[in-house]
Amino acid sequence: MSAASTAAGRLPAGSSDAAAGPSRAATFGFFAMVFGMFMAILDIQIVSSSLREIQAGLAASSDEIAWVQTSYLIAEVVMIPLSGMLSRVLSTRVLFTVSCAAFTLASLLCSTAGTIGEMVTWRVLQGFLGGAMIPTVFATSFILFPPAKRAGVSVLIGLVATMAPTIGPTLGGWLTETFSWHWLFLANVPPGIIVTILVWRTVDIDKPDLSLLKGFDWLGLVAMAAFLGAAEYVLDEGPRWDWLEDGSVRIAAVVAMTAGILFFWRALSYRQPIVELRAFQDRNFAIGCMLSFVLGIGLYGSVYLLPLFLGTVRGYNALQIGQIMFVTGMFQFMSAPLAGFLSKKMEPRAMLALGLTLFGVGVYLNHDVTNQSSLSELFLPQAVRGVSLMLCFLPINTLALGTLPPDKIKNASGLYNLMRNLGGAVGLAMINTVIDHRMAHHMRHLLDQLTPARSVVTQTLDAMSGRFADLLSTDPDQAALRALMSMVQREASVLTYADAFLLMSLVFFAALVLMPLVHKPKASQAPADAH
Repeated sequence: MSAASTAAGRLPAGSSDAAAGPSRAATFGFFAMVFGMFMAILDIQIVSSSLREIQAGLAASSDEIAWVQTSYLIAEVVMIPLSGMLSRVLSTRVLFTVSCAAFTLASLLCSTAGTIGEMVTWRVLQGFLGGAMIPTVFATSFILFPPAKRAGVSVLIGLVATMAPTIGPTLGGWLTETFSWHWLFLANVPPGIIVTILVWRTVDIDKPDLSLLKGFDWLGLVAMAAFLGAAEYVLDEGPRWDWLEDGSVRIAAVVAMTAGILFFWRALSYRQPIVELRAFQDRNFAIGCMLSFVLGIGLYGSVYLLPLFLGTVRGYNALQIGQIMFVTGMFQFMSAPLAGFLSKKMEPRAMLALGLTLFGVGVYLNHDVTNQSSLSELFLPQAVRGVSLMLCFLPINTLALGTLPPDKIKNASGLYNLMRNLGGAVGLAMINTVIDHRMAHHMRHLLDQLTPARSVVTQTLDAMSGRFADLLSTDPDQAALRALMSMVQREASVLTYADAFLLMSLVFFAALVLMPLVHKPKASQAPADAH
């Protein structure tokens, strides 16, 4: 590393410039970076409530359309840990502006896609380059702001990082219902151009170090991309195709295992690894990553599970789902000042324990869903979950990175963000597996109760058959039987979603056992927001 890069990396530790804080222009540029990060995180979930409309527009199959979301996630997961090395090679300003400009161009290309192949190609580019913006923002906040101002910056970043996935379905549903699915991507273009220009002109916090390219670990890069990409594919496609029963999932699992062994060997033995894994030797960082993984399960899992319930059981459209999901975002926004205040007054471990407990309670309250659950029944669970997110996010950052030296922050930021995204991937795989298995279990159990020996069954069928006889020209007995089976499937779905909510809440309650293992970080070392 060059002297200039080293100096830049050490600047926040105690220089007079760091103590004085950033200039007004640099602060403005940083806020532009935060908005760019918001777009990158938002695009993970913004398509989730509009996949049916995109599928119709691209004439894609139900299996193919899932790749609109999967391709973005895989590409983003590969870029996030790579960003630490790239920011040192290119500088923060160059990496962010190139990433934002390419993300904006890829968004425009996504809106013009006419086939599923084109859409997946542009989504890969969008996710890969957009992923670089996320950890870059966290590292920049540590470099730009002195310790006295990091708590407020941490609240802002935490609010953006956790609210973007929450409001993604809401915004996506509104754009699709009001305009068309193309605006899911076109909406990124004007702000993307503005952010690119602003960051290039106002943010200049470090210098590039091209000498790092001389020892660049290309083999490690390929191994990391293959490992993370294949692992993400297995987690996403496994539940849909019964895991290793499917040939493509089986091949991806072998690739992930082989590439993973090679990647970890290179990371631990190469003199200049792509990703510095030795940060995991710090106990707080290792446990913080585990807690970030748990937060990813809840953050992405809940945003996936509740809309799925509302769409399949309640039959809500994208806009109706978005309106219910907005409750979480609203309470998250309102609780941000409270979280910022508590982060200064409460011991981080106590605040985190409170946040994990509230999130677990919020998800647990959802396990009482019925086939008539609507906004009135779902309001309280959503509100509790919204308040808990910021109470989890801020102390996890402080506890994980409070014991790391400043020169480790850039590399650690990529690993830390990666764990949250991997938690989301594992959470989605877990949810889909639970849904498949528990749905079959509940269907068998309910069908076992539908025997002619039970008078309530025959009476119900007779009553339904009588109603259909007055309305239909077809066989009323067959119509009654189909209607009864539809009711059984609906109730089995309700029980299945209740099981999934209960399991997710148990994950958060179980995470509380990690609290005694965490060391309280020293005040002088606590980069509360940088990851």
